[in-house]
Amino acid sequence: RCVCYGLGRFGRCPAARYQLAFLLLLLDELRVPPARCALFDPAFSAREAAALRALGLCLLPDNEEGKHGVEGSATLFYMVHCGKALYNNLLWRNWSPAALSKLVIIGNSFRGIEERLLSRILERDYGYIAKVLKGVKEVALPSHPHYLDTFNDTSVHWFPLDKLLELSPEVWDCVEEPMYQDCEDLEIIRKGE
Repeated sequence: RCVCYGLGRFGRCPAARYQLAFLLLLLDELRVPPARCALFDPAFSAREAAALRALGLCLLPDNEEGKHGVEGSATLFYMVHCGKALYNNLLWRNWSPAALSKLVIIGNSFRGIEERLLSRILERDYGYIAKVLKGVKEVALPSHPHYLDTFNDTSVHWFPLDKLLELSPEVWDCVEEPMYQDCEDLEIIRKGE
């Protein structure tokens, strides 16, 4: 399965078109049928939604705010240039070694997020990203001069079960849903906004 968040207005934006093209090539390479790929972006126009359906892709009916569970199935999350809260929500929703070991994220570099944020802000606002840093493997996508704006700071992330099991048991005790009340740079469109 594949879930794509935050693709953007590909009808207007060349970078979003490149990201869509890469997603379609990736689905083909991984032999994931388009019908097993669900997308959501609150910015999609009716025309863009129709184009995605014509490609055989599914649209998620509601804004999940990134809170999509793997439900026991290996799932690729394609989230290029999404806000930190979406990644944090996704981790929260799948917060167990069994679930995290079934997901792969193509999106903003977690190491880059760690480097750019003060550690107290990372831990306060994006605690699930902070807690999983020692349990994630990350490989940056190779850069290409033609697509620097399209895939910069993009990495493939996966969570090997053996690395997750090495984390302190207390890491898994916190299952509180993220709220982002004191977050100054929240990059997420909430339900109903």
